[in-house]
Amino acid sequence: MKPLRNRVSRLALIAAGIGLVIGIPAIGQDAPESLLPPGFGDPVTAPPPPPVSSQRPSTATPAPDSATPRPSASDPLALDGLEETADEALETVALPTMPVVPLGNVGPLTAMDGGLPADAFGGTSGASLATMMHRLDAPLPSRWASILLRRTLLSNVPTPAGIKPADWIAERSWLLLRMGEADSARLLVQSADPSQFSPYLFEIAMQTYLALGDPGGLCPLADPASGVSRETAWILARAMCAALGGEPGTASAAIDQARRARLDGRRTFDLLLAEKVVGAGVDGRRSVTIEWEGVDRLTSWRYGLATATGVAIPAPLLTAAPSRVQGWRASAPLLPDSEKLDAGRRAAVLGVLSSAALIDLYGGVLDRTDPSEISASPATKVRRAFTGSDEGQRIEAMRDLWTASEDRTERYAALILTARAAAMVPVNQDYAEDAPRLIGAMLSAGYDTRAAGWADVAGSGEGWALLALGAARPVVPVSASGFGSYAGSVDPVKARLVLAGLAGLGRLNAQDVAAAAGDLDVNLNAESPWSLLLESAVTARQPGTVVLLAAIGMQTSDWRNVPPAHLYRIISALRRVGLEPEARMIAAEAAARL
Repeated sequence: MKPLRNRVSRLALIAAGIGLVIGIPAIGQDAPESLLPPGFGDPVTAPPPPPVSSQRPSTATPAPDSATPRPSASDPLALDGLEETADEALETVALPTMPVVPLGNVGPLTAMDGGLPADAFGGTSGASLATMMHRLDAPLPSRWASILLRRTLLSNVPTPAGIKPADWIAERSWLLLRMGEADSARLLVQSADPSQFSPYLFEIAMQTYLALGDPGGLCPLADPASGVSRETAWILARAMCAALGGEPGTASAAIDQARRARLDGRRTFDLLLAEKVVGAGVDGRRSVTIEWEGVDRLTSWRYGLATATGVAIPAPLLTAAPSRVQGWRASAPLLPDSEKLDAGRRAAVLGVLSSAALIDLYGGVLDRTDPSEISASPATKVRRAFTGSDEGQRIEAMRDLWTASEDRTERYAALILTARAAAMVPVNQDYAEDAPRLIGAMLSAGYDTRAAGWADVAGSGEGWALLALGAARPVVPVSASGFGSYAGSVDPVKARLVLAGLAGLGRLNAQDVAAAAGDLDVNLNAESPWSLLLESAVTARQPGTVVLLAAIGMQTSDWRNVPPAHLYRIISALRRVGLEPEARMIAAEAAARL
């Protein structure tokens, strides 16, 4: 893997002119992977990189205020359920109906629903935004950065100049898919009528419905897509849709056509998967057995059709697949319960599932579990964390979940899983040893006001750091000496990121930040083309562009590889464009996960 600084440098060029126009050289992920192996048609190519522009940055002015009172439930800076509220907003989205209207503002989330304002990208070139999205290496290391990026991509915003409306939808959807957000990608894909699709949007729609394991979703698109694409996948889609519509004869003819015209008469593995779907259709007469021997990688086609037909995917292929696949699998209806829970935990860490959705997943498994096996079910511990007869039993169940694995990702998943249960525990000095994990659990789902209530019990270690970063108002003393004491007790990598978060939030003054940075041998003020672009977006008051550039600054799979200078600038930039709650959650997540 290339160092993060190198990848970010390659993504950032100089900005100039009206607004923020960004050009980025090619670095991979230039187009969706081909759905099928060679011989199944040429993939649609992505738009080329756009031109470049530049502006000088403004200076951040952090101003800590340790005298601010503790937050209340009505605190305008408090999150308290933002993660869950955004999910509820998406659940109530109404998809467009006839008649077909021109594509104007597209996205299910308005500012009232938790989306960004319509001018979130200002005058930035659409080609520039699309190129940034296209080449961003996702998923991100941060759950909360991913949640914010999802909200940005789903925001109801107009198509910027320099890109076709359908391609603007496609680029946002493709990034969501790479983040593991198949359901969110579908919301965007379905915002346009098939008659308005571009070739690129047809390709992304194919990827979307395969990620969902829903070949039936391709049926309204198969005929119009075949008119603009030579992909064999669309011929096979027509066959599958004919079978699902009760026309097995038409389906068989289309399968045979694809085999003769594109595959030299061969029955390849990918063709067999399509035949499996055809056989599962109404009056299907094809019985197909799928054998994975000799298959060396998991493509979108193979994942989607195997998932749709309940064909088990070999574990080595899943292990080698990109982590976004775990986000897709979390909502797969035919997945065995044990695999569904594992995928659900991974999806929650990615930001795909909320804490509430993860709890619902466990509840569904518990409902399907035989009464004689309930005591051994992992979901039973989750139930005890919520319904134990007293606080002691509930916290004991949470401890069991928190300590069940040494894996850092699994430990953070356990915090997300217990977030609501932790928020229900009254503040009690008797649980001082558990306070850091209770606070971390609450902050993982945005219960910042309830977490702040534990300030008097937090101590001077992990609990202090989490509240110093995550509380809406300063509720623990933050000073140079206090940070120095904390930094001496933790790994230097963690100490540097906590310092970056405190500096970005303005909770340590500049002199103390400089002194602490010297002690930790870190330069938080290092400039780069990326940092100049980020400051330009802040100056232009473009929160959408800031979020996108923040994501570019975090292109790594591990929090330990995020440069402290990047985190400092990301937190500061988000705070200055009105996204302080999200900035706090990202900063607190860094402390919780290291």
